Amino acid sequence: MIKNSQERMALPPPPSSYNKIPTKFPHEASPNSTQILPTPINKPKIRTSRVNCISPSPSSSSSSQIHRRVSKFQPRNLRIRQQLGEPRIFNNYSRAGGVVVKTMEDVSIYNSNGKRNGRTLDHLRHVESMATMPSGAGKIPRLNAVILGDSLASEEDDVICPNDEFSSQALIPSPQKYLEMYRRSIEDPAGFWSDVASEFYWKQKWGQEVYSENMDVRNGNISIEWFKGGMTNICYNCLDRNVESGIGDKIALYWEGNEPGVDGSLTYRQLLERVCQLANYMKDIGVRKGDAVVIYLPMLMELPIAMLACARIGAVHSVVFAGFSAESLAQRIVDCKPKVVLTCNAVMRGSKIIYLKDIVDKALTESTGNGISIDTCLVFENQLAMKREATKWYEGRDVWWQDVVPKYPTTCSVEWVDAEDPLFLLYTSGSTGKPKGVLHTTGGYMIWTATTFKYAFDYKPSDIYWCTADCGWITGHSYVSYGPLLNGATVVVFEGVIISDLVILAITYTLNASAPFLALSGLSWRDHIILHFCNCYLEKAPNYPDSGRCWDIVDKYNVTIFYTAPTLVRSLMRDGDEARNFSNITRICHVKIYAPSDFNYSLTMQYVTRYSRKSLRVLGSVGEPINPSAWRWYYNVVGDSRCPISDTWWQTETGGFMITPLPGAWPQKPGSATFPFFGVQPVIVDEKGTEIEGECSGYLCVKGSWPGAFRTLYGDHERYETTYFKPFPGYYFTGDGCSRDKDGYHWLTGRVDDVINVSGHRIGTAEVESALVSHPQCAEAAVVGVEHEIKGQGIYAFVTLVEGVPYSEELRKSLVNAVRNQIGAFAAPDTIHWAPALPKTRSGKIMRRILRKIASRQLDELGDTSTLAEPAVVDQLIALGNSKI
Repeated sequence: MIKNSQERMALPPPPSSYNKIPTKFPHEASPNSTQILPTPINKPKIRTSRVNCISPSPSSSSSSQIHRRVSKFQPRNLRIRQQLGEPRIFNNYSRAGGVVVKTMEDVSIYNSNGKRNGRTLDHLRHVESMATMPSGAGKIPRLNAVILGDSLASEEDDVICPNDEFSSQALIPSPQKYLEMYRRSIEDPAGFWSDVASEFYWKQKWGQEVYSENMDVRNGNISIEWFKGGMTNICYNCLDRNVESGIGDKIALYWEGNEPGVDGSLTYRQLLERVCQLANYMKDIGVRKGDAVVIYLPMLMELPIAMLACARIGAVHSVVFAGFSAESLAQRIVDCKPKVVLTCNAVMRGSKIIYLKDIVDKALTESTGNGISIDTCLVFENQLAMKREATKWYEGRDVWWQDVVPKYPTTCSVEWVDAEDPLFLLYTSGSTGKPKGVLHTTGGYMIWTATTFKYAFDYKPSDIYWCTADCGWITGHSYVSYGPLLNGATVVVFEGVIISDLVILAITYTLNASAPFLALSGLSWRDHIILHFCNCYLEKAPNYPDSGRCWDIVDKYNVTIFYTAPTLVRSLMRDGDEARNFSNITRICHVKIYAPSDFNYSLTMQYVTRYSRKSLRVLGSVGEPINPSAWRWYYNVVGDSRCPISDTWWQTETGGFMITPLPGAWPQKPGSATFPFFGVQPVIVDEKGTEIEGECSGYLCVKGSWPGAFRTLYGDHERYETTYFKPFPGYYFTGDGCSRDKDGYHWLTGRVDDVINVSGHRIGTAEVESALVSHPQCAEAAVVGVEHEIKGQGIYAFVTLVEGVPYSEELRKSLVNAVRNQIGAFAAPDTIHWAPALPKTRSGKIMRRILRKIASRQLDELGDTSTLAEPAVVDQLIALGNSKI
C-alpha cells in the first residue's frame, strides 16, 4: 500500500518508448530491406489516415498499376504508419498464402439472362463498390488498393487490416468470399436462405414459397413471412439436435455467480433435462401452445432454461429485465396476459440484495386492479441471496420452483410449430411512453440468429463465448441463448455486475475547488473522505468486487469470443489502463479527488494487463455506436492489437445483426459498423424518402425483408405500420441516422430523435459526443438538443471528465474547440454541464430523455427513474445545474 506522497512520487515512470515517435522512416531504409517499426503506446495527436499495411515492391507486372497508386502516396503514408503503429506486410499483394488478389473490376452485376436483378441493381453493386457503397458505381477500382495497403480512407479515418493468420482460417477469409455470398443472398434470397435453413431440423419442410413480403403500405397491410408451412421447434434445434449429433457431454452453459468462486455448469444433455422438467410442469398447470409466460429472472441458469422450456411447448415467453420497476412489470403483464409468472425471491447485485419477489407481488397486485389475475407465480429460491423463510408468500398462488419442478420427468415431447408461429414478445420503449411488444416468430428468427452468430463471430466448435448482456434484452435473447446454442457453442452466463470498484491506494489532499461540496453538519471535508471511504470500502457499493472481474472471468473460462457494450468498454477504459478511477468517492461526496499523473500511470497495469486474455480471438460491440477512441482502446489494450472487433448494428426489431464486420474479411475503421450482413439491403434516404448515392448522410432504412424481421407489435399492427413503414413507404425505417463514407463504410450517428437542428444544420448527437470524447480529458459525454431563441435548437453537452482532472473555464473552451475542429463551428456546444456520472439503465444505455428534461429545466416531468442503475445521479445533475459553464 502506498502510504504517503513521497512513496507515490517514487513510483516508476512510464517506459522510455511512451509517446515517442521514431525518426527513421521505412522509405529511408535500404531498397532490399523491410523495416518493422515499434508500436508507440499512445497515438500521437495527428489527424490523417492510418493503414496498418506496407506494400513491398511488386514482383510481377500484373500488379504494377496498383503499385503505382500505392507508391504515389508512399512517403507520406509510410511516415504516418510508422508514427501510428506497427505495419503489416503483404507478400506479393496477397491476403493469405501468397495468392494474388483478384481484381473485381470485371465482376458483372447482371444475371444469367443478361438483365439486372431488381434487388441487385441498387444494392449489390453498392457493396461491391467501396468507393460509393451502397449506392454508387457498379465497379470497384478501389477495392484492390485498399486490400493491398493503399490509403483510401478520409483524412480522419483509420484502417486496420485483417491479420493474415486470422483471415486464413476464417469462415469468410476475404472480401471476395463475402461478395460472393452477399451477391447470392440478394439475387437469390429464396435459394440462399433455403440452403441455410436446411442445415436445421424441420419436422415438415416449408412450401415452394420460401418467403413473401409487402413492405409498402401503399400496397396494403405490411406482411412478412419466411418458411411458412415449415414445422420446427427452436428448443429442439438448440438442444436435442446437438445431443443427437454427439455433443451431449459438451458444456452448454458456464454460470459465474455474483460472488467470485461461486459457479456452475450444464452440459447440453443436462440442460435438455432441466428444460424438459420445467416444460412438463408448465404443461401440467395448463400452459398450452400460444399462451404467454412472463419471466422475471436475473442471470441465473434458470433464465435460459425458462425461455427454452416455453419454446419447447409452443408457449410465447416475454422476458422482463429483472431491474424494471413493479409498474413497468405490471404494464407488460396486463398487455400480454400470461398464464404464469416465473421469478425468484431475490438476487445479489454486488453486495446489495434486490428483492425481486416483492416487486412481482406489487406488479401482480397492480395487474389484478387492471383486470388481469395470475393464478400461478413460480418462485426460484436463490439461496445465495435470500432464504425462503424470509420470503413473503401468497398461499394458493406462489409455488417454490425447487419443490415441484425436479419431480417431473426429464423427457418432454416437442410441440412442433409453424415457422410463422410466435416465439417471444419483448417490450421496448416507445416515444409515447407505452411499451411496444415486439413479436418475433420461430423459423425466421431461428435461422437469422444462428447464421449471424456463426459468421459475425467466426464461430468455431472450440470457442468459449461470453456476452455480457442480460437475457432481459434482445442481445441476451439472440446472442446469449438462441444464437450460440443453435451453433452448439459453450456460453458463459454471468450473474453479477461488471462495474469498477474503488480500491483506495492513496488519497491526496488536492480537491477540485470548482466542484460543489455537500457538507454534512459537523463534519470537515477530511471527515467526509474518511466516512465515505469506509462506506465504499466496507460495503463495496455499488461496484463489486473490482474492475478486474471481467478479465478474471475471461482467463478462468478461456473465453475466446467476448461481446459487450461500448458503455462497458468506456467504463473499463476509464477505470483500467489509462486513469485511476475515484468515481465512488466522487459520486457520493460530490468532490474530485485525484493524484499526480505518475501515480495514475503506476496503476495502469492493474485491471486489464495483469490478466492474460491470451485466449481471446474475437471481440464484439453492441448497443450503440462505439466512438473511435474506445474502439482503439478495446482493440489495442484488451485485444492486444490482434483481435478483430465485430462492431454490430442491429435492433430489437431486427432480431439479429444487420450491419457488421465479418472477422478476417474486411479492413476495419474504428467506429464503423462496416457493411451489411447477408440478405440485408441498407439504404440511406433524405427527408423525402429518396435514396442518396455515394458519400452521404441521412436516414437509415432497409429495402426488402430478412428472415429475422419482427412481424408486428403485439395487439397494435397499426402502430407497427405507422412507426416503421409509413415514414418512408417501401422501406423499413430504422429510426437511426447513418453516414456512408467514400469507401462505403457505414457510420451510425444515433437515433433520429437524437439529431439536433442547429440553424438548419442537422447534427447527430453521436457525432458531437465522439468529438468531445476524443479530448484526452473527457471520459464520457452525452449531448441533447434544447430550445434556442436564435438557432432553433442549441447543443447541450453533459461531460464526465477523466478522474483527477479539475473542471475549469479553460477546459470548457478546449472541449468546445475540439468539436469546432472536428465537426465545425456550427456544432460547438452552447452549454457544458459537468456530470460526475450519467443516468444509465442497468443495461448501460444512457437515458437521454432524462437529460433533455434536465437541460430544459423541466424537472417536474422527469418520469420514472426507478429503472436507472443509479437513480441518485439525477439529483446530482440537477444540483449541479447551476454550476454549468
